[in-house]
Amino acid sequence: MSAKNPEHGSAHEVSLPPEVKLLQEVTPPFFPEGGSGMTILVDWPPGHPGLPPHRHSGPSFGYVMEGALRFELEGEPERVVEAGGTFWEPGGDVIHYQDGNALSDAPTTFVVTMLCAPGQPMLTLVDEEELKERAHLRAPRPSEG
Repeated sequence: MSAKNPEHGSAHEVSLPPEVKLLQEVTPPFFPEGGSGMTILVDWPPGHPGLPPHRHSGPSFGYVMEGALRFELEGEPERVVEAGGTFWEPGGDVIHYQDGNALSDAPTTFVVTMLCAPGQPMLTLVDEEELKERAHLRAPRPSEG
């Protein structure tokens, strides 16, 4: 079995045994020497709003194991990633607006592997003043049409 990267149109082929399925392949931005990585497991109960707007110091790669994740990055429309789906974000200056449970009647569980820039925290909350200054960079909200 071989897998191609349809998201990036890559001709890069990876030989995988039938028991292994390629879920996501992305090219992250350059990552400096001295950075670190971590993998976290998140279990949001039904209707949990997720974290407030924040950013990560490096790229993050995730997989939804159960439920449905409401996911929104600066400049991209809000979307729902269902169980079996993947997501990623570049980190750095990009604001991560939403990572909450899209379901009101069931839990959502996802795993995220994050690369952290040297000497930087994995997550930094974004204050209201910066959200207002960058409002023009946020994609229109579903309720705004």
